[in-house]
Amino acid sequence: MTICCGGKVVLFGSKAEEPGSLPAFVAEAPAPDQALWRLIEGNAAFIEGRAAPINSREHLKKLAAAQHPFAVIVGCADSRVSAQTLFNQKLGQLFVVRVAGNVVDDSVLASIEYAVIHLGSTLVMTLGHERCGAVKATIEALAGRGSPDDAGTRIGALAALITPAVRSVPAGTADPLDAAVSLNAANAAAEVFAGSRPLRTRVLAGQLKIVAARYDLDDGRVTPTRTAQA
Repeated sequence: MTICCGGKVVLFGSKAEEPGSLPAFVAEAPAPDQALWRLIEGNAAFIEGRAAPINSREHLKKLAAAQHPFAVIVGCADSRVSAQTLFNQKLGQLFVVRVAGNVVDDSVLASIEYAVIHLGSTLVMTLGHERCGAVKATIEALAGRGSPDDAGTRIGALAALITPAVRSVPAGTADPLDAAVSLNAANAAAEVFAGSRPLRTRVLAGQLKIVAARYDLDDGRVTPTRTAQA
């Protein structure tokens, strides 16, 4: 069982605790702004080519007993966008939900809620990326140039979730694909905020931050673009 109080995340073991006994595991949850700073600093280390974190045997042993990721990353399933790598984080530090187009449906939202409510994450980032294939495919389909190979697949379900962002790009935009990528990430962040009352309550209380961001494939940089709020 997990109890959050005063910024502390208290994780109890599977067995019932004796009255007055100490919890099996206690970890400090960073404030939302601090969690975001850790991601930005980790991304800077990745860009600069500093050594990646080492997942030692001792670290893996601790993770086997419990996890307390400080942030949730809703990222694209693209093979070039691995959150632990581009944020320079060890195993156990990020709760990563990956789906083509970094869209938010019920199963993705439920996963985010689990990480925040039961594991103590204080930041949710919806991460789009440069030249996203899912966004590009949606643009092509809406323009009547969809791939015939997609017939009979469920790819259209992804496109339906990305379509609002594509249609919101102003006419004459110099790079409509990149604009749609940023809008799609922003829409995903807004959906997390609007779609979950428990998460929205935490945001309004200052206990959680939900941000949209864009990853640049060319230089490896992550840039926060929008914060979801009332």
